[in-house]
Amino acid sequence: MKHHCIAILGGSFDPVHRGHVALARHFVDLLKPDELRILPAGNPWQKHGLEATGAQRVAMLEQAFHQQFREQGVPVVIDQRELRVNDPTFTIDTLRTLRAELGPAVSLVFLMGADQLQHLDSWQGWRQLFDYAHVCAAARPGFALDGPDVPVEVRQVFEQRADTPAHIRSTPQGKTFLAPNLAVDISATEIRTALRHGEHPDTLVPHAVLDYIQQHHLYKS
Repeated sequence: MKHHCIAILGGSFDPVHRGHVALARHFVDLLKPDELRILPAGNPWQKHGLEATGAQRVAMLEQAFHQQFREQGVPVVIDQRELRVNDPTFTIDTLRTLRAELGPAVSLVFLMGADQLQHLDSWQGWRQLFDYAHVCAAARPGFALDGPDVPVEVRQVFEQRADTPAHIRSTPQGKTFLAPNLAVDISATEIRTALRHGEHPDTLVPHAVLDYIQQHHLYKS
């Protein structure tokens, strides 16, 4: 019996960049999900002053993801539920809602860069994330869970719940996987700074997204 699997990539995407696309592609290759769901944050409680509007970020996400993943046969859904909320949004609430909508059997896999593990313990209800989804992280070469930047509690939970991509794909929630050696290190802050200085960071941003940014005069001083 084939289990339905949905990979979820959340973020501010201000703007979306090649690192986001590479992370998603990495886990699409590993998990072979039936759907890639992109979840732009509306009012993330740990970040303030998003520069692009929700509609602009959605448009950039469409440019970055749809064409590339259509070629891999993976449907992409831009889930705009957090953009419709004015109050601060929390990942735990969104995952709880998705689980209620999609039922108990589907495999939900929340994707993140391993740098987010360094402050995962500051997330609202972070331990409850595993009640609703798996958590998979992609690490740069040299990253270690037992390094000084990862809180001990996060490391312990991540190690205790570690499993294989195949088992994660076939079970609903509760497991972790650390994918090593994703050699991508791109910062949206770095991109916005480059754009303000009149630079064209086409090695950091998909070409179609950079065209959109320039056409709409985003991230100017």
